[in-house]
Amino acid sequence: MSAPRVVSLAPSATATVAALGGADRLVGVTAHCDLSEAPNAGFAHGADAPTAVGGWLNPDLDRVVDLDPDVVLTSDGLQADLADGCRERGLDVAHREPATLDDALDGFAARGSDVGRPEAGERLAADARERLDRIAEAVADRPRPTAYCEEWSDPPMAAGNWVPDAVRAAGGRYPFVDPGERSREVDPAAVSRADPDHVVVHVCGRGDRVDPAAVAARDWIDAPVHVVDDSLLNQPSPALVDGVERLARLLHPDAFSTPGDDGRP
Repeated sequence: MSAPRVVSLAPSATATVAALGGADRLVGVTAHCDLSEAPNAGFAHGADAPTAVGGWLNPDLDRVVDLDPDVVLTSDGLQADLADGCRERGLDVAHREPATLDDALDGFAARGSDVGRPEAGERLAADARERLDRIAEAVADRPRPTAYCEEWSDPPMAAGNWVPDAVRAAGGRYPFVDPGERSREVDPAAVSRADPDHVVVHVCGRGDRVDPAAVAARDWIDAPVHVVDDSLLNQPSPALVDGVERLARLLHPDAFSTPGDDGRP
């Protein structure tokens, strides 16, 4: 049986498929999808690389249809209408809406099934949980510092979805948004009252290109400011586990080995 032809309209799905060793099955991706670190084993069906079909919220669905995919991958409630639009065109869609860290990990196995690599998906999910278990062991019984995580800065928005879980998995407290709730605008006075020990900035779409001094200069910020590449916290992909490890090192630097090793607790 030939490998399925896959179009991914979600950067998180693209990253997950690549981590599953399935990048060669991608025939279409969005302009926001990054395959720069995917194994360079060539792509399926004779193509040098997947076709770019537009943005993740406004792809060209006629182009998607022309690619004749066996399955289209979408993610997040913001793509629910897009998924419906694909179905109306007769396309098979695998739509996932992870809201928590557990949802994201379960999604690795689900994506494996979506693209015909179920065993790889199960292995990826199991590896992620083992890494989180190592973090939990390292931070057990330590004081839990409070972290304020900012996903957007104009206006300031506290990160939601899986980020509250990620902070807690890293050994911290996160009193700003409950796990599974959407990111939301915050009252600066409420952040000040919470008196965070750390401020983590991961502005959506900015990577790590944020000036920490500009955030630290706010009169309601009185804590060290750390800029983290947004791909480590904003996407429910395997990079999210890297993000939890990064947070754990920020919150509990003395609990882990010296920087310069493989980067894992």
